[in-house]
This record gives sequence, C-alpha cells and structure tokens, in this order.
Amino acid sequence: MVPAEAGATGRKQRALARRKAFSLFVKAKEVPAASRCPGGGEGVRWRCCRQAFEELPGIHRHVALHHSGDVGRQEGLDAEPAEAGGSPADGPAPAGSPEISWALPDTSLINHDDPTSKVGEVLLYYCYCEVKDPEKLCAWQKALCQHLHLTGKVRVASEGINGTVGGSKVATSLYIEVMLSQPLFKNILCQEDFKSSAGGAHCFPDLRVGVFKEIVPMGIDPKIVSYKETGIHLSPQEFHREVEQYLSQASQGQSDTILLDCRNFYESKIGQFQGCLAPDIRKFSYFPSYIDENLDLFKDKRVLMYCTGGIRCERGSAYLRSKAVCREVYQLKGGIHKYLEEFPDGFYRGKLFVFDDRYAICSNEDIISGSSAVFSLTCRYCGALWDQYKLCSSQHCRQLVLTCPSCCNKGLTACCPVCQEKELKVISRASGQTLKEECECTRRRPRVPIERVSQRMLDTGKD
Repeated sequence: MVPAEAGATGRKQRALARRKAFSLFVKAKEVPAASRCPGGGEGVRWRCCRQAFEELPGIHRHVALHHSGDVGRQEGLDAEPAEAGGSPADGPAPAGSPEISWALPDTSLINHDDPTSKVGEVLLYYCYCEVKDPEKLCAWQKALCQHLHLTGKVRVASEGINGTVGGSKVATSLYIEVMLSQPLFKNILCQEDFKSSAGGAHCFPDLRVGVFKEIVPMGIDPKIVSYKETGIHLSPQEFHREVEQYLSQASQGQSDTILLDCRNFYESKIGQFQGCLAPDIRKFSYFPSYIDENLDLFKDKRVLMYCTGGIRCERGSAYLRSKAVCREVYQLKGGIHKYLEEFPDGFYRGKLFVFDDRYAICSNEDIISGSSAVFSLTCRYCGALWDQYKLCSSQHCRQLVLTCPSCCNKGLTACCPVCQEKELKVISRASGQTLKEECECTRRRPRVPIERVSQRMLDTGKD
C-alpha cells in the first residue's frame, strides 16, 4: 500500500473508532425507559454530571465538551477536546476568526434552587464584532443559557450578538463571567456593557436563540450601513451636560440641537427625555424611512440620540450620518439604562419600556404619582390616569394597551374597538373559523409621520 493511502486509511480507522467510542459513551448515559418519568420529567432521556438532557444534540454537546478525554482513553487515544455544536469530527474554525471557547461554567457547587429562583435579574447587552460562524456561536449560546436555566431572547449575526436574558443573580453573574472570558469578545465586551434590572427567568415565556441578518432589526443590510460608521459616543455624564445645555438654549428659542428618541411610539409614550423629538413609528425598521422623509429637519443640526440600551443608536446614528446632512451626531452610550444608573433624578421622565413580560420598569418616579401631566397617560376606555401596559387580549393582535383594572374587570381589554369586537367573536366562534388580522390602531397610524420641531415640543422640556 502506498504510504499516503496507508495514512489516509489509518486516519479513517481512527475516526471510525473515535465515533464508535463516542456513541458508546452517550449510550451509557441513557436513562432506562422504565424510570424516565418519575421525578425526571417525561422528556428526560440522558443524565450526566447531574444534568438532564431531552434531545440528542444536547447530550452530544455535553460529552464533546466535558468528556472528550474519557472518550479518547476508552479507545487509547490522546485526543484534544472537541468543539460543541456538532459532531466530534468537526473541523477547525474558519481562518482569521477568533477561536470560540465552548466552556460552560461549573454549577455543581451551586444550590439547586439558585439557577431557577424567581428572585433575580434581567440582563440587557449587545456586542458588535465580526462573527465568522454565527451558527456555532448560536449553538454555544443556547447551551450556555440552558445550562444556567436562563430564559430570554438572544440574536446572533455575522455583525455580533444582542441579548436580554433573565435568571437568578447567581446564574446571571456566571453568564457575565463566561461572556467576558469568551475569546470572540475579548477586548470588546466589558462588565459595564451589561445593563441589569430586577426580574428573573419568569420575565420571559421561554428561551429563544437564533441566527439573524441583523442583531437589531433595522431592515438594512449591515454591509450597506455598518455599525463601524456610528456616531460619537457620550457617557451618561457627558450626555447629561449636553441635554442640560440644550434645554437651556431651547427655552430661549436658540437651540441648534435635536434630542432624538430612536424608540417606538409606545416606548416614548410612557417615558422620555424632556424636550425630545419622538418619532411616531411602530417599529425600528421604519426609522430609516422616517429619516428620509425628514432630512430638512436635521440639516446642519447637532443631533443627540438615545434609546433603551444603546444598540438601536449604533445603526440608527450610522444611517443618519450616511445622509451627510447633520453637523454632528452623538449617541448615549449604554442608553437610558445606564443614564438612569447615574442620574435617577435627571432629565428622563416616566418609565422605561422593556421587551419582556414586565413591559416597563420604574425610573425616577411613577408616572401616576408625579408626571402624568407630562405624558397625559390615561386608560384607553375611561380616561382615568393609568400607565401600566398590557398586551391586547385579541389573539391575532400584538399591540399594547393602557386599560385600568376597573375597565379590565368589565371585559374591556383590547387595544381598539376592532380588536374588542373580534375578541368577542373569537370567544363565541365555531371551531375552525378564522378571522382576518387587522387592527384599527395600526391602520390609523402613518408608517412614516412627518415631524417638525414646534414650540409645543420645546415647552415640553420646561419644568
């Protein structure tokens, strides 16, 4: 046999032996069918290292990550640890890409109740960086969150990662620690990039981790408008000084600055910076169209942008800068979250909208007790002061509605008359009947509103 052929044959035989040893090791971790239900849940099929696994990919990743040496010794091999997210025969990471570490934190010494405790927190973070293999990063991220019993939403793309996850404080602390040690995020992600608020795993219905084109859905290819062309970042202290100066000048009609809220209308409706311009848009993918329709508004202006955690400003400011009409474009680093940590009694008024089952968290004051006059937040039905969002009760609709407890008790729980009537039909409809998805609120709302700076808006910024 030719030496090259012999070498290839030997490698093939070793690979086959390795796969066989791997399969045998996984097989040994199977839970007997007769004992799968009692105490372990109907879906548990494998147990290893005091963990339960319901699906084959999960136990495969665990064995590849933690027991590669055991598998190698079983066949007399001195094997290197395999990467999770695929079979042990997966090849190396693409050239030029930082190596992804598949390590998961040791939770064996943690109290069993800690990772699933309802007394915890919610983390919000993002990291723009080059990701050569988003699928692998997604697989690791899902394994990490499941390992720590975290729920929430994580978006992975070739431009980075964006996540909001909830769990116990022990679990979220471990999550931050592992994220900061991940080679892919080295020298990019830091401790202060994680924004936290009181909450936990119960704030989300489940865990959703996926690969997308953008880590924040603006609807424009990241290759066309890149985060690398973003505006100038201002710390909360710098932003506070800028807003203070802006409000002082605006009160005298001398300001050349626009304080721009990059969020959706239902977010700015319950909380915003004094004197801001808040576009009446329903989702962030409408923001570019809003800019295009209002270029004259931004001509030769200094623009101060802000959003919840900073991520929408990264691409939003890049898009605004690409139009070459503004004199300067700045953005609040860390978003409203970080600003409120430094200035709980600053220029932000009302509540901070969050994309989980809490819908909003308090900032410096409760709207009902202090600043309802600023926002005129009232119940959709009776007009009483009310600032607590609920999801429209009509199953086809995802709009949010302000309806007070009294009206809820009367069955008034939808966002508009169309949805309210449809909800009643759904309750009494025959099995199999379908109803067209429509909403009066959405139909009335223009996709791209035309905004102009007015004296009324400037007056809003006055104490």
